[in-house]
Amino acid sequence: MPSLTLQQLRYFLSAARHKTLSAAAEAEHIAQPSLSEQIRRLEHVLGVKLFTRTNRELQLTEAARLLLPHAERALAEVENLSDVVREVRTLQGGTVSFGTFNSAHLYLLTGLIRDFHEQYPLVKIRLVGLNSSEVADAVRSGDLEAGLVQLPVDDRGLSVGPPVLRDEVVYVSAVPGRALRPVTIGELAEAPLILSEARWSNSDPLRLSLTERAQQAGVSLDPIAEVEFQTHAVELAAQGVGDSLVSYHVAKSMIQKHGLAHVPLEPAFEEYFAFITHANGSLSPATREFMKHAHRHISLLQGPPATRTPRSGHNRAGASGQV
Repeated sequence: MPSLTLQQLRYFLSAARHKTLSAAAEAEHIAQPSLSEQIRRLEHVLGVKLFTRTNRELQLTEAARLLLPHAERALAEVENLSDVVREVRTLQGGTVSFGTFNSAHLYLLTGLIRDFHEQYPLVKIRLVGLNSSEVADAVRSGDLEAGLVQLPVDDRGLSVGPPVLRDEVVYVSAVPGRALRPVTIGELAEAPLILSEARWSNSDPLRLSLTERAQQAGVSLDPIAEVEFQTHAVELAAQGVGDSLVSYHVAKSMIQKHGLAHVPLEPAFEEYFAFITHANGSLSPATREFMKHAHRHISLLQGPPATRTPRSGHNRAGASGQV
């Protein structure tokens, strides 16, 4: 069975407004026979007559008067849809839907969001800061369009890009003598450790790597405290409660603020981060542009690993290199 079309509704409204088929055809920039044919098809689909024709003008039938407000609303809704899509396409509207690890705000997100908002003030930003595995789950389920996560990640149903960010885990201590050289797994087993990512200890890449290293060395790690956030662990280290392991870029400002000693692990533990999207999904223009901005901001963090030699009880360096 044929169905009515928006074009038919538009020609019907034009004929009702102009009162003659010739005037409606002229307004729609179409030949009168073509407009008449579309109205006849609409009448056939609906099974009613819409106009009675007199010598001077068209008269609406009762059915046409009932149809008129519905046709106007239908075309208005279509126009609204077009406006919404146009706003999204031109970044005069729409929403960024993005997820990332919860410490990214310490060195990446604030400047990124500020610059993106300055360029696209009408685009809304929904940025969720979670553990990388939870971001992956949210992208996989469609709750988020994309994310920046630490590798490795469960890539089922995901498209994982190449690494765009590199960081390195460092050992931090308020006691300079504990951070004079890279720290081995055996030394970690004897240290008063404060570890973060307490909720994600079974999936956190660093925790998994430390467990494997400890098993190979025949030792075990027994932290004196486990907390949720790396920043909290660094604060406790700064107060002398214990020592901790943190991503250098996450803790860089706090290390400098508190004058903490910091050295890499032996062997080094490097962290790599990449963008993820849904394997079968498409990105909105807003999220795609946000990812371009994120890539540019990440590139500003790139540089060779920084190394400092401790002097007078001050820092021995960690690493700050980025891919």
